[in-house]
Amino acid sequence: MSALPFTSTLPPSRNFNPYPIQCCNDQQYTTKIPNNNNGGARFPEKNVLIYPSSMAPPPRPRRIILVRHGQSEGNVDEAVYTRIADPKITLTDKGKAQAEDCGNRIRDLLLKDESQNWKLYFYVSPYRRTLQTLQYLARPFERSRIAGLREEPRLREQDFGNFQNREQMRKEKQMRLLYGRFFYRFPNGESAADVYDRITGFRETLRNDINIGRFQPPGEEKIDINLVIVSHGLTLRVFLMRWYKWTVEQFEGLNNMGNGHMLVMEKGYGGRYSLLMHHSEEELREFGLTDEMLIDQEWQKFARPSDLNYDCPMVNSFFPHLNEGELSRA
Repeated sequence: MSALPFTSTLPPSRNFNPYPIQCCNDQQYTTKIPNNNNGGARFPEKNVLIYPSSMAPPPRPRRIILVRHGQSEGNVDEAVYTRIADPKITLTDKGKAQAEDCGNRIRDLLLKDESQNWKLYFYVSPYRRTLQTLQYLARPFERSRIAGLREEPRLREQDFGNFQNREQMRKEKQMRLLYGRFFYRFPNGESAADVYDRITGFRETLRNDINIGRFQPPGEEKIDINLVIVSHGLTLRVFLMRWYKWTVEQFEGLNNMGNGHMLVMEKGYGGRYSLLMHHSEEELREFGLTDEMLIDQEWQKFARPSDLNYDCPMVNSFFPHLNEGELSRA
């Protein structure tokens, strides 16, 4: 049996392609943009069909500011953890004052910039003490300065296991010192290595947000965006470890930030973020950075995002025979 010729059952108008493809430089055809493009009609500057990837990327945030929550009830009395769920622990009056003072210091920092057209975008842990910290930290800023915020569960505190037994927790923390601060997992809780895994996911989200220009308000140009991450001591140390690719040994040498304190990752001359753009070498040594880490931060000040550090000082620490070769040639 011979095959039947194909006959369309669609009306003639349905056979016409309303979005013809433009070939080469033929000006006779134009590409039309459908309206159901997930917000592209409202914000055309974020539509990849109009602004292809070959165009200049959106401006990177000027700073990523890491803020540890203010003093909490748990920082004053560890017995609080035995009767109040960790996510529900609140700030003390001193912690609220610390948070507002931190907001004033951030505002002073931004007012010194040459550009007056700056805004803030916040990421915050969903724990009550971090949400309260954000509320008090934001008091010095007008609504026009706040580009947006996102509650991010991956920024939560290390999980120590529901309601805590005070004496048992002391024993667990002693065991952590013996086992290692990074890999020790609390019963029914997390290790710092577990926190590293979820922070890795958050870092990818953050990097994508930066690359697509999520913080740039539609229709506005030359906005200096400053990101503020309000979280917890260990979580912020792990974030820095993940961002700068620090080793486990280097992480275990870091000290906790004080309540209401901040660390500033500022965009350097090539586009990467360096702690040395804002902080002194002495401040970073107090935080726990070694000579090798400081040398890398100096490199970060001038490197471009696509650069690789071929002279990374950590290479010699991983391969001791390289040091022996240097000594033999001396």
